[in-house]
Amino acid sequence: MKSSQARPGRVFIIRLEHGDIIHECLERFAAENGITHAALTLHGGADAGSLLVTGPRDGQSPPPIEPQMTTLDDVHEVVGAGTIFPNPTGAPILHVHLACGRGEKTITGCIRTGVKTWHVLEVILTELLDSSARRSPDTASGFDLLVP
Repeated sequence: MKSSQARPGRVFIIRLEHGDIIHECLERFAAENGITHAALTLHGGADAGSLLVTGPRDGQSPPPIEPQMTTLDDVHEVVGAGTIFPNPTGAPILHVHLACGRGEKTITGCIRTGVKTWHVLEVILTELLDSSARRSPDTASGFDLLVP
């Protein structure tokens, strides 16, 4: 395990609206507000046609890992959590996983491929200060790993 420490900064209350692409809006918001490090919680609705990464296609193959993709076939209720940390160029990069439910079925995955807001999505974003954590490409795994 690796770790580092940060302290809370500003807290933002954000409402995404119908058709907003979650990761695009939140990364833009972070850049516009000078946020490079943050923790987030999200809840609301995801629209039909949203695309999630729902795991590796094959958990035994060596990198690069081919993602398994799932498209939401209808509107879903969602709840999620995530982080923002800078990439090597300093751009704020969002990493969020959502649990998306409809009826008795739930799909969980990463939103990086395009999840669209259905009517409203509420976000609480807490800025993290005094942190040097960043995302860095890892050739062994093929992932951009968090370096605390």
